[in-house]
Amino acid sequence: MAKAQNKEMSFLDHLEELRWHLIRSLISIVVFSLVAFLAKDFIFQTVILGPAKTDFWTYRMLCKLGPDLCIEKMNFSLQNRTLGGQFTMHINAAFVIGLILAFPYTFWEIWSFIKPGLYLKEQSAASGLLFYVTVLFVSGVLFGYYIVSPMSINFLANYSLDPSIENNFDLASYISTLTMMVLGSGLMFQLPVAVFILSKLGVMTPDFMRTYRRHAIVVILTVAAIITPPDVLSQIIISLPLFVLYEISIFISASVNKKRRKKEEMQELTYS
Repeated sequence: MAKAQNKEMSFLDHLEELRWHLIRSLISIVVFSLVAFLAKDFIFQTVILGPAKTDFWTYRMLCKLGPDLCIEKMNFSLQNRTLGGQFTMHINAAFVIGLILAFPYTFWEIWSFIKPGLYLKEQSAASGLLFYVTVLFVSGVLFGYYIVSPMSINFLANYSLDPSIENNFDLASYISTLTMMVLGSGLMFQLPVAVFILSKLGVMTPDFMRTYRRHAIVVILTVAAIITPPDVLSQIIISLPLFVLYEISIFISASVNKKRRKKEEMQELTYS
């Protein structure tokens, strides 16, 4: 069984190649961040502050489902408390958006570094990995932005201990909460990919995942609680698709392990 590339590289050559993959990945993040920084009006007025407005897509869809679900007023206002707060938030938001947009390319660079070290059959088995990583990440980001974020923001904005208390949220708090939910959802949706890789390495098995399903539920709820605001609704909303992805991951692990067992049986027959 031959590797994809027969060219031998020294340890320093591998480090040099890895360095250039990381440099190109960093450049892509900087480029997308710069574009987001220059498109300030669209990024802030439409994207970042979108869930804080009543005409946001999610709120309009809820209104179509029934008049009782309509959100006519957002019960909070945003304010900046520090002298350089808005400029700092501009840079931070641009970087996060650049990171999200550059994620598929960054993963492709990392995969391009790993791929030559795999056997041809391993490369064939992992074909389409970039596509699935991108689809899952984009799905997670969209889910976090259009479902988790507006529901969480609306819940927290309307939660009140006393009518005399006004909700004047700090801009930094709003943006950090939004980016945490969106980016966190995108990364958590990579669960099937992580299970696929671990199953290929022989670390993860479907029996293990079924045995520790209850423990996995606790872990999912804990992680959901970390990346979402402290309200039960947000945790449930983000946990439900993760439970589904966990069950799908069990089937993925079972398929990978089945193929590996067949391969091992064939090798035993060959050498016997």
